[in-house]
Amino acid sequence: MTSTAEPADIAVAFTRVLRGAGLNVPTSCTHTFAEALCAVGLDDRDAVYWSGRATLARRPEDIGVFDRAFAVFFEARRSEGEADEPEQVSITIAVDADDEGDDQADDGAADPGDDPTIQLRFSATEVLRQKDFADYSDDELVEAQQLMAQLRLIGSPRASLRLGPSSTVTSRPDIRRTVRAAMRSGGEPIRRHHRRPRTRLRRLVLLLDVSGSMEPYARALLRFVHAAVAGRQKVEAFALGTRLTRITRELGSRDPDIALAAAADRVIDWSGGTRLGDGLRGFNDEWGVRGLARNSIVVVLSDGWDRGDPDELAEQMQRLHRVTHRLIWVNPLKVTPGYAPLARGMAAALPHVDDFVEGHSVEAMEELCARIAAP
Repeated sequence: MTSTAEPADIAVAFTRVLRGAGLNVPTSCTHTFAEALCAVGLDDRDAVYWSGRATLARRPEDIGVFDRAFAVFFEARRSEGEADEPEQVSITIAVDADDEGDDQADDGAADPGDDPTIQLRFSATEVLRQKDFADYSDDELVEAQQLMAQLRLIGSPRASLRLGPSSTVTSRPDIRRTVRAAMRSGGEPIRRHHRRPRTRLRRLVLLLDVSGSMEPYARALLRFVHAAVAGRQKVEAFALGTRLTRITRELGSRDPDIALAAAADRVIDWSGGTRLGDGLRGFNDEWGVRGLARNSIVVVLSDGWDRGDPDELAEQMQRLHRVTHRLIWVNPLKVTPGYAPLARGMAAALPHVDDFVEGHSVEAMEELCARIAAP
């Protein structure tokens, strides 16, 4: 089994095959598989198989699907019933739009007597989910808005001061309900009622860097912030540039065009400089430490490039970390091969961050939603 393609290209293409077959393969697994292919090469079939199975098949029920996809992609077999000697097969990966029907795809199908050609068809939506925000066109931004609107962005649950009914006898006794039930049975407390603290969702605070260095990503991330605010959960949104601007009210409309236009009018320092330390100090003094960030999940969406004093940024991040339940930093540049947090702002903020995650694509935003919802 030999190939002239690069191992990284083969790893990406095979990952798309698995996702098209229904497997959930994170981007990090694709990177690990590519590194494994670079190490073992493409000539040894067993080495390639076990490299993929160890990095891409994460559950026992995924093994069967992985084996079939591996046979089609690497061994050029269409089914288990074909001859032992494989024929030369060309593999074509075609990206189709979601609204194209099956009839259109069948028009160009090869006759049974022709040389077998395996066409691996992928949804344009799947490609858009993995595409870097910096490479988006205006039309793709509109499509990405629809994908982000489907994200379930909620904070993790926490115990509330309010009490609710409970069926557990080890919880607090509910005297009032027990007495009321006893009055309906002649004064006999036949059934004892209990109560326990209810749960409520934590508040989510999003701080979006709108400086010039974030311009390729800010327009897409602003749509993500709008999807979170318009979801009617407990979400607060702020823009960070040369000043701090609260944009929760402007992004409250469910119409993305109206919301984004209102936010653009509100933020006067769009694509300007960056003073993250000053902006976070304003947030801590006016909003965060006073109560908005207490026991909340705070997400900073920034590349870490800062013109201000890094010591000021480190001090304000430390203040913010003390009052939050979790502090997450989303950096679109983290996915870049060989990336290291060498920028002064990023290096100063990183010691006070609970989670440091990617933020370059819709798929990365989906993983961020899972991090936010985790207890």
